[in-house]
Amino acid sequence: MPFLRLLIAACIVLAAAWVPAARSDTAQQAMPETMAMLRHAIAAQTVEGKDQVPAFAQYLAGKLESAGFAKSDIEIIPVEHTAALVVHYRGSDKSLKPILLSAHMDVVAANPKDWQRDPFKLIEENGYLYGRGVADMKTNVIALVETFMRLKREHYVPKREMILVFSGDEETDMASTRELAKRHHDAEFLLNADAGGGTYDAHYKPVVYEIQAAEKTYADFQLTVTSPGGHSSEPEPPKNAIYRLAKALEKIAAYQFPVQRNEITLASLKATGEHSSGPIAEAMRAFAANPDDAKAAATLSADPAYVGQIRTTCIATMLDGGHALNALPQRADANINCRIFPGTHVASVQATLAKVIDDASIKISVRQPPPVESPASPLRKDVVDAVTTTIRERFPDVDVVPGMSAGASDSMYFRNAGVPSYGVDPTFSKPNDTFAHGLNEKLRASEVPAALDFWHSLLTRLTK
Repeated sequence: MPFLRLLIAACIVLAAAWVPAARSDTAQQAMPETMAMLRHAIAAQTVEGKDQVPAFAQYLAGKLESAGFAKSDIEIIPVEHTAALVVHYRGSDKSLKPILLSAHMDVVAANPKDWQRDPFKLIEENGYLYGRGVADMKTNVIALVETFMRLKREHYVPKREMILVFSGDEETDMASTRELAKRHHDAEFLLNADAGGGTYDAHYKPVVYEIQAAEKTYADFQLTVTSPGGHSSEPEPPKNAIYRLAKALEKIAAYQFPVQRNEITLASLKATGEHSSGPIAEAMRAFAANPDDAKAAATLSADPAYVGQIRTTCIATMLDGGHALNALPQRADANINCRIFPGTHVASVQATLAKVIDDASIKISVRQPPPVESPASPLRKDVVDAVTTTIRERFPDVDVVPGMSAGASDSMYFRNAGVPSYGVDPTFSKPNDTFAHGLNEKLRASEVPAALDFWHSLLTRLTK
């Protein structure tokens, strides 16, 4: 009997260990197909101006058809020079509202001359994948498509319908996002693969995982300065449009918006600070305990990864001025990109910029499309529990907390359409390590099979 009890106990232990291992084995089996699709995705230059998103959407549609999806369940929606992709995975209970799964197929432009490697070729070096979009966000686009293909091949029938809603210009005008939100606003909730995510410390130990439940408002303001101009041989510096604009930009650069917080940001900073060390971690803990701690706020504000968690931020991103090399400028423009803390109105930020500049002759206008002030989503227990369980299959002890994105995502249009939206990017990275939107964008190669495990586990958990 003792031997039998020991054998039973051993079997139980092995069975418990086997479940995630089996899931990981399946992810590994899917890796050749996944990596082939990811190579194609990175090579597809879905940047603004090249009109390659429709072709990429057609490529994904073909892959899904090959896995058994009916053509009638796949729709490519032309939107100006881009496109959106919608894929229905039909559920058995028609009375239930669907779950939306959001991602974007476009990427930020990349100049190959500036990169150490070809930005439009997937390259693996020293445990990292390099390429434009590998972090933001073609890895998750491919992981979601691969997961739909795997579920279809497994003959899985969800109780609740799932719908892929892939936009084609999230990095620019978001016209395709607005079209998707207009067509698919009658949904239970949306899971956005472009937000949230996990944080590693310097030694790749998981620190915290954030479910994005709120995001800052994205707004672009144009500063315009005009003057009569004239011949460059007769300069009048005080009236020079470029000089006047430069003075205004210096004032904006020196200004910091007031410190702000909400329950989501305090919970995120507290959890991250408790599992990290060093001055930033100390500041996180201090700020979470006392948001009026000026020293802690100053430390966080000095770090580009965290300043957006406690303040509205505005930064110059583009300049345009003058009309001839030998003429005084008749006009000078600058774009000021602002990420506005939830609860702060766009008009108040515009008024603050005017006060900071303190020059009534400089026009400040809001660029189109108009900014969308996005409300926070309620923290649904079913979503939080499902994501927490799924993440802890990989990292059993990691804290899962609500988070706020400093940037904007497709979620803002769905939130404003009444769809609760949650950022659940399955990948982990160190702060400031992916270089998304910048040079030499990268992602740890181990995050790809982890993403496949995550999406399969989470989607089946939420739709059984």
